[in-house]
Amino acid sequence: MELDQHRRPRRTKIIFTIGPATDSEEILERLMSEFFVDICRINMAHADHEYVRTVVRRIRSIGDRIGRQIAIMMDVKGPEIRTGDVEAPIQLQPGEIFDFTIKPAGQGDSGEEVRSVDVNYANLVNDVEVGSVVLVDNGLIRLEVLEKNNARIRCKVIIPGDLASRRHINLPGVKVNLPSLTDKDKRDTQVGIEEGIDIFALSFVRESEDLRILRKYLDENGAPGAGITAKIEDQEAISNLYEIIQLCDGLMVARGDLGIECPFEQLPIIQRKAVKACITLGKPVIIATHMLESMIHNPMPTRAEVSDVANAVLEEADCVMLSGETTIGSYPIQCVDTLNKIARNIDLHGQKAGFAANLALTTDKARIQHSAVVMSNELNAIAIICFTRSGSMARGVSALRPRTSPIFAFSNSPETVKQLRIHHGVTPFQMIFCTEPEATVGRAMDHLKQRGYLKTGDKVVVVSDILASDRVIDSVQLRTVD
Repeated sequence: MELDQHRRPRRTKIIFTIGPATDSEEILERLMSEFFVDICRINMAHADHEYVRTVVRRIRSIGDRIGRQIAIMMDVKGPEIRTGDVEAPIQLQPGEIFDFTIKPAGQGDSGEEVRSVDVNYANLVNDVEVGSVVLVDNGLIRLEVLEKNNARIRCKVIIPGDLASRRHINLPGVKVNLPSLTDKDKRDTQVGIEEGIDIFALSFVRESEDLRILRKYLDENGAPGAGITAKIEDQEAISNLYEIIQLCDGLMVARGDLGIECPFEQLPIIQRKAVKACITLGKPVIIATHMLESMIHNPMPTRAEVSDVANAVLEEADCVMLSGETTIGSYPIQCVDTLNKIARNIDLHGQKAGFAANLALTTDKARIQHSAVVMSNELNAIAIICFTRSGSMARGVSALRPRTSPIFAFSNSPETVKQLRIHHGVTPFQMIFCTEPEATVGRAMDHLKQRGYLKTGDKVVVVSDILASDRVIDSVQLRTVD
């Protein structure tokens, strides 16, 4: 028996980045109540502290009103190199000699004037070598390093373009000695802690130590329960992929910078490797950047974008993420609707990658979760119902990727409910647990029946680690809905 589509929540989660196109109360309420977005991302490369406080409180207020709180992710900038301000875009020409300066400079060695721009990173001259490639503005401009001294890096323009103010600089294959958590990141994170941000995404994670630094800062400043998502964006992160995944609470494949730092033809292989590694290690994974880029200006996606989103769903990534599409785009609602339609259709008809088959079952609890998923798959259960205080039971079931059954997770913790928004196939609800386990199960089934997810006669698998009297009981049951 195939599960009715109207009773099947979307399994792939949607993250939207908030901005002028989506920060109104009207649009936010539609996204949260009609299109069931799961996570709102705030990009601190563009948001100030007043904006953060305003939109976080607006989202929480809407969540209270509609009875559905979503998770909020703060994406801190991390270490980055940018050019300084210029009065007007500099039109670089092929073969031109151009300087990146630590301080204003202008005269070339032979007395000719050499155009230049400052950079915000004084140690850049020590990190790059002669012959290195410098990419500017998402790789649109390419230069080669000819020589350097303490004040400048002299380059030759290979691929020309217009160099505007504060453009991002990439140095493929170069280890940059910038701090993983900058002073700006700390100030931004402190505001996030004060506003109860659920997940912090750290940009340009290069090694596991970067995550330890952020975790220490969160622990010391009153946010030990906040999740940390590691954004992998360069070759060093790929080299340290497994140790990063083991330490983070989730991974973001940030394909923008990653596609600049690594050869573009390797990007699909890197994405697949990252998704497989996360699933086999039981960690959520997000596919981000350029998912529906053309829809910033157009109401319909390209066919290639449809296939790209479908591929992420087929790989069973936990989340797909929208950036410019929902910050400055003309069609933010249509973008979310497009992700909805693709994800639901692939869930019904697509042949999934099946990476969860490689998940190691190292604990008794993991084996119980596996038993619940096997039972669900074999009996075509309408749903798996989890009861969990910390979220670990639901996370474990999600990692095993049940074939068709949605996972309805009940927790008495509002923080756990929001944290579970990131996990594949999990629809979380907050509920006060009863002293008697049977009463808790009955209350949960009644709740799901009222919302139209279950009906009398449905077979469901119940997996729990709820507290009964003075002990925790782990169990798996097959139940028929009364």
